[in-house]
Amino acid sequence: MNSTQEIIFGLLGGLAIFIYGMNLMSECLQKAAGEKMKQILGLLTRNRIMGVLAGALVTAVLQSSSATTVMAIGFVSAGLMSLPQAISIIFGANIGTTITAQIIAFKISDYIYVFIFTGFIVSFICKNERVKNIGRTIFAFGLLFLGIETMGDVMKPLASSPVFTNMIAQVAERPVLGVLAGALMTLVVQSSSATIAVLQNFASQAGADGVTSILGLAGAIPILLGDNIGTTITALLASVGQSRDAKRTAVAHSIFNISGAFIFIWFVKPYAALIQYISPSGAEVDVISRQIANAHTIFNITMTVIWIGLLGLMVRIVTKLIPDGTEAQIDLAKPRYLDKNVLTQPAAALRLVAQEVLHCSRMVQDMLTRVREAILPGDAHALQEVRDHGSVLNSLHVEIDEYLAEMLSSGVLTEQQSTQTARLMYVLSDIDRMGDLSAEMADALLEQSGKKHSYSQEALADLKKSLGSIERMYSDALNALSAGDTIALNELLRRKDQVLDLDIEMRKSHLQRVSKGLCDKKMSVPFMRVLHCIDRMGNSCVNLTEVALNEMNFSYFTGADGK
Repeated sequence: MNSTQEIIFGLLGGLAIFIYGMNLMSECLQKAAGEKMKQILGLLTRNRIMGVLAGALVTAVLQSSSATTVMAIGFVSAGLMSLPQAISIIFGANIGTTITAQIIAFKISDYIYVFIFTGFIVSFICKNERVKNIGRTIFAFGLLFLGIETMGDVMKPLASSPVFTNMIAQVAERPVLGVLAGALMTLVVQSSSATIAVLQNFASQAGADGVTSILGLAGAIPILLGDNIGTTITALLASVGQSRDAKRTAVAHSIFNISGAFIFIWFVKPYAALIQYISPSGAEVDVISRQIANAHTIFNITMTVIWIGLLGLMVRIVTKLIPDGTEAQIDLAKPRYLDKNVLTQPAAALRLVAQEVLHCSRMVQDMLTRVREAILPGDAHALQEVRDHGSVLNSLHVEIDEYLAEMLSSGVLTEQQSTQTARLMYVLSDIDRMGDLSAEMADALLEQSGKKHSYSQEALADLKKSLGSIERMYSDALNALSAGDTIALNELLRRKDQVLDLDIEMRKSHLQRVSKGLCDKKMSVPFMRVLHCIDRMGNSCVNLTEVALNEMNFSYFTGADGK
């Protein structure tokens, strides 16, 4: 293998180790943070200042502004936050992503293998899940720096290459070329943290005099600005197919970084002088990595301070660029909240799943009401709609199950999250069963439509009364799950027994009416089907309440419980 191949594969290999270490550290940090991530996400929907702080904090944990931006896009698309809130989170994410560059600026090359070994031992020996994740985080931290060290080693020969130094001189003298180079690098790698790490490492290579940087801070800043522009492509891609506000959020991210690059590009040398003044002194090759990190941090803080005061203007700009119009017709069979872009962020993904399950539960509540109201008038159209909604509900159930299965198989959930997710799947199963039974009941009631055989008015009145009891039981069970207003299980069981007693009485009354010729015997089978559905619905309501009593409610996923 010649020297050129060694440099190329060394760079690629070092970059692969760095990105793997960064992704592993993000995953393990999320697991180590565990329940705290719910509380952090709870801050996202407050005022703009809290949104900035929460965005920075989430990005520090996720180690990626793109991941935070994608999450904000998912939330605003789901209607869980407003456009101004999502934009303020993106401002914070741009500050949070600078932490990675600040960490990289530390010179810990002598301790890389200490971190790797210590992290491995802690994760290998300890049984406690949280401690194991802390160990894995330390291990990933070591890998991150191993990747940087590998890239640095293979870059050293480049400093003595006349062709390469001339090319770098062209970039340093023409800031626009630097911006384009930085944007292109980030577009390819899809990680501004990774490309900034490469930039810090490359700038730390000494020139011919062995003291000054081969690139210099003034040459590095345009590339840094380009990195910030390049990272916006991830958000733009994530917004494809999403709501109008989601697209506006992605565009706001682009405007933030592009406007910053446009402003700072005119003041590269004065800005470089300012950064050099406030950064540690020393030989340029020794301090330039920290200078680049500081330039990155101050750029994003400055732009956040500017834009947070002009948040209303940003909203007007993106609304003008993406105006209101006719929304595409919503496909009811498609999930309203789920977003596969946030699958690797379990706290955020589970929040979306909980909203989707709540949406399904409200659909079932509407189906129950429609069936009850359609019984006496014999509204065939309403009953047909209930049957159609049953099919929609089945499709949503499959989509949610597949989403959760993908999340569980990825291994990103903590033990507690996995337990709560299993309970959520159990709840979804009972909600889907309630929907199936509502559709089956509508189907049985439709059997009298357009035929000479029909239910008696007395039978329909009894059905309406019984279904009203089920409606109230289901509503109480949902309140217990969603708001923690837990009804006593004994009370619900008592009401279930009342429904069962009414069921027996209705069967007896029906047989008496048939014997007297007051009720059509041809309707006995569908009538008994309806009664059987009501009985099974009562069982599902009891199941849902038992889950609520077993310390599971939707506030766990939204972080509203404060735990």
